[in-house]
Amino acid sequence: MIDADLVSFFTQKFKSHPEFESSAPGRVNIIGEHTDYNEGFVLPCALHYKTEVVGSKREDTIVNAYSLQYPDQSESFDLTKPIEHSEWAWGDYLRGVLIELLNLGSDLRGMDLVITSDVPQGSGLSSSAALEVAIIGLFNFAYGLQLSNKQIARLGQLAENNFIDCQCGIMDQLISADAQAHSALLIDCKDLSTQAVHIPEHLALLVINSNYPRKLADSEYNQRRDACERVASTLGLKTLREASMADLRRIAGVVSEEDFRRAKHVITENLRVLDAADALESNDVKRFFTLMYEAHLSLKNDFEITVDATDGIVDIVMTALNGNGACRQTGGGFGGAVVCLCDERDVNSVIEAVQNQYHKQFGLSADILICEPARGLSAQARINSVGS
Repeated sequence: MIDADLVSFFTQKFKSHPEFESSAPGRVNIIGEHTDYNEGFVLPCALHYKTEVVGSKREDTIVNAYSLQYPDQSESFDLTKPIEHSEWAWGDYLRGVLIELLNLGSDLRGMDLVITSDVPQGSGLSSSAALEVAIIGLFNFAYGLQLSNKQIARLGQLAENNFIDCQCGIMDQLISADAQAHSALLIDCKDLSTQAVHIPEHLALLVINSNYPRKLADSEYNQRRDACERVASTLGLKTLREASMADLRRIAGVVSEEDFRRAKHVITENLRVLDAADALESNDVKRFFTLMYEAHLSLKNDFEITVDATDGIVDIVMTALNGNGACRQTGGGFGGAVVCLCDERDVNSVIEAVQNQYHKQFGLSADILICEPARGLSAQARINSVGS
């Protein structure tokens, strides 16, 4: 059910009911970090937190947009003129995806839009990808563009790469577009093939936001990507997807020790993702928990994207669970959130441990979200009756 406040705001601003609606979820990556831009494997899960958009077509080429989260800000620009950067961060995502749609040669007219989202920002849950996918999904449906979910995801990624200047992979957009309910999605980031992986019903999914300020996240992210590309180039490969540890050891004296460790993480993480998907499918949760924690240690020691605060949460949670679950850094790193999977019976123990210990140790308060695996993009026409 679309947010009633969204429809009310649209009606107030545009003096009519919206014709179309779309929604796209945020995500958490269960395992497979920094492998997507290396054409590797990832295992994310969409969340019940989502971005919603309502809109109506215009006869001209003007796009007007508002966000419920920023009611004093607005967007208005012409699709037939050069699209420049916005004053507002959310406006840049809107402009970026429309540039990519126009680059496809899409025959677009204008649109009146209102956006809202309950995806927590700054938590590493991909609020940006949810916004991109929801907007593209709305235009795709409204103008009959016949784009597949994979094409929608690719356009969102291109907007980030080309307009936002974040050299992200495609994982966030693809899980937001293509997720299936009650499942994670094993994604091969080389050919974009996907496989739904059922999450056992007795497992709870928690996302714990450290609220540690992510000051260096963008620059450090790009440095990690550069390191991976240097090692792949030294191996004569396009990406690290095709590399093995035997390959990497052969160039140990050629690449720097730091670049060696960055590549080691990616190569071993790809194997962990495949093993983790198999473990979930066979309900071997103990094996899955082991792989998930090994992934965190690799991010900490080899890829070096964790901070004391997120390492601290992982330690607190792992101690509380005593082997009956696992926790690791998720997202780009340098703060942000950790993800935990554990038996439903242990959720309260995790919450109590974090609440009792995290602030004492780090002077920060964590936000703890109990999440539900959700389905991906939805877009449709609205029935424009009174009160709809």
